[in-house]
Parts: sequence; C-alpha cells; structure tokens
Amino acid sequence: MTSREPALSVVVPIYNEESVLPLLVERLRPVLDGLGEPYEVVAVDDGSTDATPVLLVGMRRGWPQLRIVRLRRNSGHQAALIAGLFRARGSYVASIDADLQDPPEVLVEMLRLARDGGLDIVYGVRGDRSTDTTFKRSTAGIYYRVVRRLVGNAVPAQAGDFRLLSRATVEALRELPERRPVLRLVVPWLGFPSGEVSYVREPRAAGSTKYSLSRMFRLATDSITSFSGAPLRAATWLGAGGMLLCLVMVVFAVVMYFRDSTVTGWASLYVAVLFLGAVQLLCLGLLGEYIARIYAAVQGRPSYFVGSDTADLVEEAVPVTEVPPQPGEVPVRGPEVPVLATEAPRVVR
Repeated sequence: MTSREPALSVVVPIYNEESVLPLLVERLRPVLDGLGEPYEVVAVDDGSTDATPVLLVGMRRGWPQLRIVRLRRNSGHQAALIAGLFRARGSYVASIDADLQDPPEVLVEMLRLARDGGLDIVYGVRGDRSTDTTFKRSTAGIYYRVVRRLVGNAVPAQAGDFRLLSRATVEALRELPERRPVLRLVVPWLGFPSGEVSYVREPRAAGSTKYSLSRMFRLATDSITSFSGAPLRAATWLGAGGMLLCLVMVVFAVVMYFRDSTVTGWASLYVAVLFLGAVQLLCLGLLGEYIARIYAAVQGRPSYFVGSDTADLVEEAVPVTEVPPQPGEVPVRGPEVPVLATEAPRVVR
C-alpha cells in the first residue's frame, strides 16, 4: 500500500470548533498512531468564521497525516461529511464529529470488526445516551421510530453519523444521483454487509452544539421526504378522511332539516371550515416539500464547493533560466527553486 492509499481515512466535519480542536487531536492522534498503518485525517472546514482554520493549519505542521479540506461557504453538516467521504483515499473511511461525544477509541474496534467479519459497514450505536438532555433523547427516539417505520428496520436505532465504510461502499455512494442524500438512511439502504459497535455517548468536550432545533427539524424533514412518499399518501388519506367527515355532516344536516330540528348557529360551520382549511394547508405543505426537491434536482446545483485541499499541494522544482554569459565569463545557472503549485479549485458535487 502506497502512501497515497492509506489503510484508514477519518473524516471530521468541522464548523467553528476552535475550543474543542486541541482536545480532539490529543485523543484522536494516539489512537491512529497506534494502528501502525498509514492513515489520514480529513478535516473538512465547513466555512468556519472563528479561529478554526488557523488552528488547523498550525496542527498540520506537526501532524503530516492531517489533511485540510476547506469549503467556500457553510454548506451544512451533511454536505461537509459527503465532501470528506468523497475525497478520502483510504481503504476504509470512518466519520466522526469533532465534539468528542463519539469516542475515537472505538474506531479501532470498528476497523477490526470490519476486517475480521468481511463487513463493508460498521455502525457506531449509542448504547447509553444519559449525557444528552431529556428533550434530545425523546426527540431522537421519535425520529428513529418514524424513520424505521417508513424506511424499514435496516436503519439501526440510535446510530448517527459515527460509522466505518469500506471503499466499495464509498464508491457506491458516489454513484448515487441524489444532491442532498441523508447518509443515515442511504447507507443502510445499500444493503452491504454490516455490523454494529455499541458505545457510551460522552458529553461534549468543549464549546456548544451547532445542531440547533431548526437544523434537527430540517434533518428529520429531509430524512422523510428524501426517502419515502409516505407523507404524500398521508395527505391523500387526510383528504379522504376530510371528505368522509363532510359527507357525514351533510347527511346529518339534511336529516335535521327534514325533522325541522335545525338551529341557526355558527359553531358547526366554524369547526368544519377550520378543519378543512387545516387539512388543505397540510396537504399543500407536504406537496410543496416534494416540489421543492424536484426544483432543486432540476437546477442541478452542487451542495458544496471545495475551496482548497492540502492534498492538492505538490512540490515541484522549477529551474531558473540560464543567465547569458558575458565575454570572458563562465556561464552561470541559477539554482532550482522549490515552489508550491496548486491545482485549480475543483467543484465537487
């Protein structure tokens, strides 16, 4: 295996993590050095606005296996993760967040399980989430129950983006035409041989979470609408239920009319209008989610743009032009000066 083909690549999406980066390196590097095999750490800087880029450059000076991929703008956690996966060169590619809630020491066990069992995917499953808040545990439980109901039990419960993939799995993901795939659902859908490693989820080492409530809601919406048409079918059933209810109310009104028991009032009409209006708006909202996805697919815009990648830096020796000799002088040739040449920034989808 050459130096350009590491045995393991570790992808770390990073956004404004200046406070936790030193702690991450302190724990991750000894684990990877202990493997005794070539490796690389692909740190994907998702358009950080704090001192994260400066810290990464400084850390790379003393850690040559650290590779920095910088996105031109903040593209989101999933986009940064995909950018790192597609640029990683290892035979196995692991992904881990920078906050150290997922212990780096588990990577060794995941790699060993993949090799011994001939597995293409190894999921890190959170066996204990007591360090998370009650709200986060409850919403996560609802999310996994809904997703497993819609997609199937192939989606491991309590498995996030802490996983190990083989090179074959990464290449299969690269061939998918989706613009914004949700890896938590797409990876199990591939059906490759998989295993699980359980671990205790730790508290955040430093800093604050970048996954706000709105981002979690967006992830849940993307997970459902990108992988299942069940919401559209639910809208159809809601519409059918609304029609049946209206039919019952019409029959009831006719019967009351012939029995001369009608009472002038607004309550029933008010409730009926509110119910039908709510059903219609819900159905329109669900339909709009899918139309928005179709619109984004038609536009064909990449989900991220890579601004720079330290792996693209190559050292070349550029000879200096010879100085023409003057009469009576010995020809002098300038020394070769090493310069850094970079490839033009590549747009990766």
